[in-house]
Amino acid sequence: MLMALFSMSHDPAITPELIAKHGLSTDEFARIQTILGREPNFTELGIFSVMWSEHCSYKNSKRELRKFPTTGDKVLVKAGEENAGVIDIGDGWGVAFKMESHNHPSAIEPFQGAATGVGGIIRDIFTMGARPVFSMNSLRFGEISGIAESGLRIAESGERAGEARNPKLSAIRNPQSAIAQNRRLFAGVVSGIAHYGNCIGIPTIGGEIYFDESYEGNPLVNVFNLGILRHEQIARGAARGVGNPVFYVGAETGRDGLAGAAFASRDLTEESKLDRPAVQVGDPFREKLLLEACLELLATDAVAGIQDMGAAGLTCSTCETASRGGTGVEIDLAKVPKREEGMTPYEIMLSESQERMLIIVKKGHEQTVVDIFEKWDLPYAEVGVVKDDGMMRVLDHGKVVAEIPANKLADDAPLYEREAKKKTAAGSTESTEDLLKKISVPSVDSVANSLVALLSHPTIASKNWVYRQFDHMVRAGTCVLPGSDAAVFYVREADKYLAATTDCNAIYCSLDPREGARIAVAEAARNLACSGAVPIAVTDNLNFGNPYKPENFWQLRECVEGLAEACRFFNTPVTGGNVSLYNENPQGAIDPTPTVGMVGLIENEKHITTQSFKDAGDAIILIGELGSELGGSHYLKVIHGRKAGLPPRLDFERERAVQDAVRALIQMGLVKSAHDCSEGGLAVAIAESCISGKKVTGAEIDFGATGLRIDQLLFNESQSRIVISVPKSNASAALSLLEWRGVPAQKLGVVGGSELKIRANGENLSWSAADLHRAWYFAIGNCMAE
Repeated sequence: MLMALFSMSHDPAITPELIAKHGLSTDEFARIQTILGREPNFTELGIFSVMWSEHCSYKNSKRELRKFPTTGDKVLVKAGEENAGVIDIGDGWGVAFKMESHNHPSAIEPFQGAATGVGGIIRDIFTMGARPVFSMNSLRFGEISGIAESGLRIAESGERAGEARNPKLSAIRNPQSAIAQNRRLFAGVVSGIAHYGNCIGIPTIGGEIYFDESYEGNPLVNVFNLGILRHEQIARGAARGVGNPVFYVGAETGRDGLAGAAFASRDLTEESKLDRPAVQVGDPFREKLLLEACLELLATDAVAGIQDMGAAGLTCSTCETASRGGTGVEIDLAKVPKREEGMTPYEIMLSESQERMLIIVKKGHEQTVVDIFEKWDLPYAEVGVVKDDGMMRVLDHGKVVAEIPANKLADDAPLYEREAKKKTAAGSTESTEDLLKKISVPSVDSVANSLVALLSHPTIASKNWVYRQFDHMVRAGTCVLPGSDAAVFYVREADKYLAATTDCNAIYCSLDPREGARIAVAEAARNLACSGAVPIAVTDNLNFGNPYKPENFWQLRECVEGLAEACRFFNTPVTGGNVSLYNENPQGAIDPTPTVGMVGLIENEKHITTQSFKDAGDAIILIGELGSELGGSHYLKVIHGRKAGLPPRLDFERERAVQDAVRALIQMGLVKSAHDCSEGGLAVAIAESCISGKKVTGAEIDFGATGLRIDQLLFNESQSRIVISVPKSNASAALSLLEWRGVPAQKLGVVGGSELKIRANGENLSWSAADLHRAWYFAIGNCMAE
């Protein structure tokens, strides 16, 4: 492992074994020799190792990423140009937002791995000159309960969910040792996110959390941040102006985070625990000072370029700023602030210590930097100068220890197009009809029990156990509390209401990667529509297995093409994001998880809409078809232990018609609540609308005669469906407008009472709303208390 090399007092000989330990192939090493015209020394080998890792160079994915739409009328900074894209939101204001992963570090050290993931994405945003205003996340873990067991306990206690126990529910329960490990990772990650976000004073206002056995041992920690800025405040990460001084600002460099980028670019194994030094250690209080100091400095005329020291630390920040500026950068490591004695050039260049920035200062403005960083009590040092030779030159007490052409290092990494081989998941082509033949017709009691089991499964259950640990109210801009379809935040500086969501159903992607990716974008847009927002742009986090395995690379390609197709259709350009590969455990790769983060604008505060029913007597309307597709559904997974079937098919035109219709009704003031149908289908969507608000309420639903099996009707996950509630007096007008638009819709029932009652095909089901709330609200807390 690389870690054993860091403490050596002398540079080891460059051998084939050493090259392989640095993750470089024989061909790549030969390419390095050609670039340098000689053999690299040990420090240079480490520099190439991190910069040519997948995490920094995207060498196995960049060709695919070029398929994304990245331009548009509102795009101010394109994906790939800078640390984050910037989108125009009107009146001279823009938003910078991005999503990144910290998966591997979180698997080894969940608290620090997650905490430093939050710190890193925040730095990406204020590096652009934007003030970060809110964060979100998308998290994935192995199962933390014996699937649906908590729901069954509630059912068996005599409450109103029905008494029948489904023996198939135990089919995919996990061993207790795996559950305990998953809970440890879950608790650590949540604590790390809460610690960093709460301490720095940036609210975490929403996101998503899934639990599935494919993530055991390899959790996904995808973090999102958004910042606000004026158009003229956009900062660039280029080393411009030959002769300009280069300043190091922020925390001192230590030995934490050594070669973290390389660590993130290989498979997790039993030996990965030895890579703990590759996990960074964060200090949110130091980052708060750094944030304020950098924004104050950017408000002056002193800055020619600024770059976060994120992945690959000093290495990345020096070569990337030089490459972007078409210049060179020379630094002396003897001038770098350090917190440990005896650090070698190799260690200093590869350290990923947190809360550090590299700033290119306009010559003559050095004192401005000194004054501001002394005011904020932060370390700073003039460590180098911008050159005109295109080289990244690293000195140590005046002696050259690395000299590499900057653009070759930053922008000329080898690019690969790996072999792609279609992977047909077991049962992924089974139609709903085929699936139903394998599932006996459930009794009424069994269906009733299934709804409780779904609501209490941690993926669908309330995430209050998580959100209560996050300060989601700091800055006092949160308009919609966590747990609704989309987060909504009021940005006072710009007088704008922003909605944001993260989405991806990885079960769909495992069964049909392209369709699953298309649905991820459509569902994100649908969630924003339910909040009253118009989508404007997307960031993504592509989480996959080892790209050298042809089936994994095929999944990556299919998902990228599905995302690209959907983003073009919804006119939501991709502003940037992250690729995280090598996400595997001993059982194989994770389910492909192309997470979508989408941001939208709400024109009027009156249009902000949430998912919970409001008043007794309000009419409940389904916009869209009843649906019938069970493939890839949570009902199949949770109740029948099967991750199988052809996932739902997405019709783009139908989806747009449904979303436009909902927004039109909201803008007309007809809608009290809107909630999209996703995991768990119609029954779960209706139940969540009953129990997710401040006031728990019941509802009476009558589907009439549908021609569908009762479980198929209630739990199918067909797309393009939204459940709304409207005042009784507006129901006819709403249905007439929907008919005029050619959008299928029907009145399902009314809000009110203390029970959720559903009648369909002559069958009657009922649940106590309070009992459903209890099963849903306490599920995760009960699991974590065991």
